[in-house]
Amino acid sequence: MIRLLTIVLASLGFMLFFVVLASAFDYNIISKDEEPEAYCLAQNILFEASVEPMAGKIAVGLVVLNRMNDNRYPNTICDVIKEGPIYESWKTRKDPELADDERVYYPVKHRCQFSWYCDGKSDDIYPTENWYKSQIVALQLLDGKYGGIVEGATHYHATWVSPAWRHDLTYVGQVGDHLFYRWEN
Repeated sequence: MIRLLTIVLASLGFMLFFVVLASAFDYNIISKDEEPEAYCLAQNILFEASVEPMAGKIAVGLVVLNRMNDNRYPNTICDVIKEGPIYESWKTRKDPELADDERVYYPVKHRCQFSWYCDGKSDDIYPTENWYKSQIVALQLLDGKYGGIVEGATHYHATWVSPAWRHDLTYVGQVGDHLFYRWEN
């Protein structure tokens, strides 16, 4: 019993050590307020490819940039990521005198371009190594690195789903757990 207690306490001590060590390291290198487009890109990379190797993170980020440069999609990173139907909050909808810029809108669940944005789950970001890596990839992509890896892909999906739209596009290839596609214009 004492041996088990010693093992448990030692494990808790190591976990506490790593929590303190992690909190001493600032994982936030992109400011949401100062660099909103880079932040949106890093956020999308985190939520879409968090556990992917670096190549998977890069490929997911490139799809956002490819869409931004395609006239079928919005022309900013944040607008590409947040594209989809929205509805107004019942709290602001009930006030006809409220100015448009004070109204609150939410994405329609499961109808967005990127599933994490409208899945109804929290979009809080925690200071982790994956968040740090996602920010690094976002900054590298915005700096022009890795340009042709996904050959102009504007779509992807996880290997465990089979969306109907995939038949309308040209298959580019697989990176990690995602399959990539592009329009043929």
